[in-house]
Amino acid sequence: MPAHSDDVRRLELVLASRNDGKVRELARLLEGLPVVVRSLGEVGITDDLREDGETFAANALQKVDQVVARTGRACLADDSGLEVSALGGAPGVFSARFAGEPRDDGRNNRKLLAALASVVEPRRARFRCTVAFADPEGPLGARREVFEGACEGRILTAPRGSSGFGYDPLFVPDGHDETFAELGPEPKDRVSHRGRAMRAFRDWLAGYLGVASLGR
Repeated sequence: MPAHSDDVRRLELVLASRNDGKVRELARLLEGLPVVVRSLGEVGITDDLREDGETFAANALQKVDQVVARTGRACLADDSGLEVSALGGAPGVFSARFAGEPRDDGRNNRKLLAALASVVEPRRARFRCTVAFADPEGPLGARREVFEGACEGRILTAPRGSSGFGYDPLFVPDGHDETFAELGPEPKDRVSHRGRAMRAFRDWLAGYLGVASLGR
């Protein structure tokens, strides 16, 4: 049974990312919950957050901890990336800056294709995502939680599709013929690494806020 409305807690949540595509995706995956989403700019953070950890979880936790320390507000961050089997798991945590700074999806995709030029099918890969949540003023004290998701698939020899961001035009998830960039937002959410991590987070957050999970 859903909790009584008097027991429901409304949460203001900062999304710790400057990637507009990722922010839109995270906000969409939170729809239906009593959450007010704020961008970094809305809470006065205009510089880049440090993310120099060796794992996705370390980077995501770094980001939420920095936002909480600077604003005193609850924060959600994700760190995600592409792991290509033929490249020993690269680019991994360096996915966003694979081709160097400034970060550029097109250059990253071109570098990936060049690195795989001599690799024949199947060019196996997986997207991985870690979502970190921190609330400095939880009902039972400060709280930090981590949720994970993964999606197996393969890398094409040329990009297809215009939706999404990052390596989406090159990645075909298992069980599909379309790339993430061809699937569109809602079909992508159902199978993606971020969608899976966020569904686990939504289920947990619903209980944390005192509402029934609406699922996605």
